[in-house]
Amino acid sequence: MEFGIFLNGYTPGPAAHDRASEHLVLMRELELAIKADKHNWKYAWFGEHHGLVEYSHMSAPEVAIGYVAAKTERIHLATGINSLSPRKEHPVRYAERAAMMDHITEGRFEWGTGRGAGSHEMASFNIMDKNSTKTEWDEVIREIPRMWAQTDYTFEGDHFTVPTPHDIHPKPYGESHPPIWVACGNPATFGKAGSMGIGAIAFNFEPVYNLKGRIEAYKEAAENPVEIVGDYQNNNVMMTNAVICLSDRKRAREIALSKGRGYLVTLVNLYHDTMPKSADAITWPSPTFDLSMGGDELLDQLIEGGFMLVGTPDEVCEQVKAYQEVGCDQLVFGINDGMTHEENLEMLELFGNQVIPEFDKDPEHSTTKYRRNAVPKYGRFQGAGPDPDLKVEVLPTSAVLPLPYPSA
Repeated sequence: MEFGIFLNGYTPGPAAHDRASEHLVLMRELELAIKADKHNWKYAWFGEHHGLVEYSHMSAPEVAIGYVAAKTERIHLATGINSLSPRKEHPVRYAERAAMMDHITEGRFEWGTGRGAGSHEMASFNIMDKNSTKTEWDEVIREIPRMWAQTDYTFEGDHFTVPTPHDIHPKPYGESHPPIWVACGNPATFGKAGSMGIGAIAFNFEPVYNLKGRIEAYKEAAENPVEIVGDYQNNNVMMTNAVICLSDRKRAREIALSKGRGYLVTLVNLYHDTMPKSADAITWPSPTFDLSMGGDELLDQLIEGGFMLVGTPDEVCEQVKAYQEVGCDQLVFGINDGMTHEENLEMLELFGNQVIPEFDKDPEHSTTKYRRNAVPKYGRFQGAGPDPDLKVEVLPTSAVLPLPYPSA
């Protein structure tokens, strides 16, 4: 099992309306990804949300990924998620940016996709029917790999067109293309993702063993995929949760029971109306349930149910085993709910050095292996990694012949 962190620009309370505080939150989150790179974490996911006050102020993950890529060496950097409605932006732009990030990261980019968090976010782009984005995603997700591969791409679809042949650049870095993922908010989407050969991005707001059926549905479909989108199958289920892993057990449990824990989930329930609400269904502005009223007994029940991971590295190791047992491939944590920045940094180092090696014995990313075994679906690979023996002659501008395309 592999591990990652999820960064969303979570800016609760008055800080959401103060520019200096907002800036501090965003820069600290980027620092967390850079820290994670040094301590065995394999993935950093960067949210993309629009107009979701407090919950997420990260609207441009591509910019964050470029910044972090320059300061890291090993960690893979992913969009979580890139919403694909052509009414938001023409699909050619999605293909161009993803390929560019693949180059900037030198093959460490992962393309997480979806159709948008909910009606409020979609309305930012004059999309008033949240269900209308389903067929748009279905169309766009199949076309992006063609744009990455073909030199004469053209398309006439129901939701967008590229009416004349175009060679869309850049092509992805090296061989094939970035791993493809999709956000799975509803149970049926797991089977769909597996049948299409793409990774599943999932969010856990229920007992961990309840996830077993969803993961099994994905894995069953992945055994005999109906249609692999792109050049290779990304057979992966990523699950998000919360973790408080500190050397001080008392402090870790104190944070878990602190007043205000769970506020983030009330915002998820408010904004994410394309996926089921959490079990308590408490939605902002309703006050969060005060966990401290239940004390240690309630906290132990929540830990046993897998709603959160809390304690020392040894304790958290035991708690992680439940996710391994249900078949989760990648466990990812949102880590900014109730902890100080210094505690977040400590957690990344402790968990990375003491927990991850117990579960992830392979230094290579699973998605790197999948990509290495890719088979071109739309002709030969167009990308090219660095070749030390390659000699390139740069011609003067006057010697460049015109391309065989009509002028604009």
